[in-house]
Amino acid sequence: MNARRSPVCAEQECPLEAVTVECSHERIHRHDLEDCDESEDVYVDPIRRHILIRCELGSEQRGYVARIAHRCLVHRTLETSPRIEDEMDFVA
Repeated sequence: MNARRSPVCAEQECPLEAVTVECSHERIHRHDLEDCDESEDVYVDPIRRHILIRCELGSEQRGYVARIAHRCLVHRTLETSPRIEDEMDFVA
């Protein structure tokens, strides 16, 4: 997925050339985790996000871009355990 350049980064004069985001998902049984209570029979679903930012940024600008990435709407939604509601229509 390629993300568009953030207007906020443009305001801060972050010279972004390109941003690429790769996401992956796993389903892991809690027994396979080190910090697991053995009595729990539960799965966890870690979502990993790798962000590749092509640009030349100083450490202050890198910190700023990292803060913006954590404020991403998708990131915030996934952290809140959203309720998924499906609606389905069949048309013949």
